[in-house]
Amino acid sequence: MALAARRDARMSVPEFRAWAESRPERERWELLDGAPALMAPPTERHQRIVMNLARRLDELAERRGCRALPGLAVVSAAMDDFAPIPDVVVRCGPPRPDGYAEDPVLVAEVLSPSTMSRDRGRKTDFYRAVPSLATFLIVYADEPRVEVWRRAGAEWSVAALGPDGAVALPDLGGSVPVAAIYRDITF
Repeated sequence: MALAARRDARMSVPEFRAWAESRPERERWELLDGAPALMAPPTERHQRIVMNLARRLDELAERRGCRALPGLAVVSAAMDDFAPIPDVVVRCGPPRPDGYAEDPVLVAEVLSPSTMSRDRGRKTDFYRAVPSLATFLIVYADEPRVEVWRRAGAEWSVAALGPDGAVALPDLGGSVPVAAIYRDITF
């Protein structure tokens, strides 16, 4: 049974990147508060929601010369002991040679019961500290609900949307209906 790696000292992002390179390819690790954490395989329901959202975000992002990608780690000089892997990252600019995004404009986390407190806690704090990030989505897996965190200058606002709402994404020139995120999902 695999468990999160334990270390006496906190790992920095460069130390984590070197350490993660030696791990088997089938393992997915993220760095949270200086400690590597092994990610459990997602459920099919979780992945369906991720794919629905990524598809819609990618359609909007491509029009702006950007792309929506699953599985990239987000890093920031603001916090050198964090490299979380959100479910979807939207970034612009040339493709990165590695799996680390330093300049996301949007990230989305699909909540799982086992990761809910971490995703809504420390990860939210981290994402809000990433200078390039304009929008952070928290997508619930057990109900049709999306929290939209949006940066306006130095302040963040949050709004909750239900099944009849739409996530407005002015930076990407469009919106994503909440119902489209939950296509083929029953509650």
